[in-house]
Amino acid sequence: MSAPPEALAAAAPPLLGARSPQAIVAYRGGVGIEAGEFLADVADLAARLPNCRHVLNVCRDRYRFAVGFAACLTSGRVSLLPSTYTPDVVRRLGEFAPDAVCLTDSADCDIDLPRMQYPRERRIRRVPWRVPQIDADQLAAIVFTSGSTGTPLPHRKTWGLLAHCVLAGAEQLGLGAERPRTIVGTVPAQHMYGFESTLLVALLGGHAFSAEQPFYPADILACLESSPRPRVLVSTPVHLRALLAALAPLPAVDLIVSATAPLARDLAREVERRFGCDLIEIYGSTETGQIATRRTAGTSAWRLWPGVRLSRGGDTTFAEGGHVEQRTALCDVIEILSEREFLLLGRTADLVNVAGKRSSFAYLDYQLNAIEGVLDGAFFLRDETSAGEVGVTRLAAAVVAPGWDGAALTQRLRECIDAVFLPRPLLLVERLPRNATGKLPRQALQALVAEHLQSGGRA
Repeated sequence: MSAPPEALAAAAPPLLGARSPQAIVAYRGGVGIEAGEFLADVADLAARLPNCRHVLNVCRDRYRFAVGFAACLTSGRVSLLPSTYTPDVVRRLGEFAPDAVCLTDSADCDIDLPRMQYPRERRIRRVPWRVPQIDADQLAAIVFTSGSTGTPLPHRKTWGLLAHCVLAGAEQLGLGAERPRTIVGTVPAQHMYGFESTLLVALLGGHAFSAEQPFYPADILACLESSPRPRVLVSTPVHLRALLAALAPLPAVDLIVSATAPLARDLAREVERRFGCDLIEIYGSTETGQIATRRTAGTSAWRLWPGVRLSRGGDTTFAEGGHVEQRTALCDVIEILSEREFLLLGRTADLVNVAGKRSSFAYLDYQLNAIEGVLDGAFFLRDETSAGEVGVTRLAAAVVAPGWDGAALTQRLRECIDAVFLPRPLLLVERLPRNATGKLPRQALQALVAEHLQSGGRA
């Protein structure tokens, strides 16, 4: 039987775990930043923060984000972590937290909130060495999901349960503090996956993290090369696929972690072969945090973290126990295999019904991306207004496929999917409008269709 949340929270660890002032917290360009320097920067920034309770931390540099988060944590402030920064989301954040201030390290930040620029110069060189102890029940962050209506829905994360989730994940990944690693992340620290797996796991688990957030293959490889071993790459299927397609020599990596979208087994096996290390996939959500892992190259089954349980309620699967604060509905179609294992069959919202026939976007995307010469592609639902027929389901697809024309690619798709699911239109693009975590915002996809129709393309 798992321990109650109160017991887990009571054991909340200190912010930097057990490490010395000279221990390396982060690397920037291969140069180490010591724990003592980090705490000096935290104290400096905490003293500069304005009189507010909530901070929207949009610093792109992972080290500056970490300093901002720790400065809020040690001064009793709360970090706001939305999934996007669209004007509508920012407006709603302002309504949710009228005192919110935006902390940024960008000179051209245009977020419509009172802004504070991350300081260029440190006023305090050193502070007495004392690792901050944070109350387990202190509200550390509020993360937001989009909700079915698009309105950001807040989820409060207390320090005790957040820390327990992260340390439980480190144990499942074999990232014990007895062997410090360097963590390189291609996902932003503001995203829940990046927040837990690049930042908190390093701070709490005695590891170091790279300050950079590389996006393109050449930048990712350069960042890995400059990061001391043993090193861990925390990434996404999109970035991993791009790395393999770059055909460049791959540096040695000791562990690869992937999340944000299901990883195809063939891709997982090729990544392990080319990098020469294990690839572990993480399953979780903003609401629950991370709750399961699998080595995708070897198994389709996910294994739950100790203490976490799944149960059924009608057509819905619920997670509870361990660090999960309350019984939480999962937005996925799940087959429970045993007390500790399950299969992920797809997202509830992933299912699509066209003319009485059912499929899933995961299956359609798989068939599209399996075509030789397709570098990236995705199906999506068109807006009813774009389709011109209210109540009629219309699929579109955007694809990066140099050397293919639309007619030939459509004919190739006809060989592997039912004709009712053929995309109309099939958009050939230079790149998909993926965000920093590799996801495809719905509005960006609809904009591709609108642009296609405005240029005279056929629906």
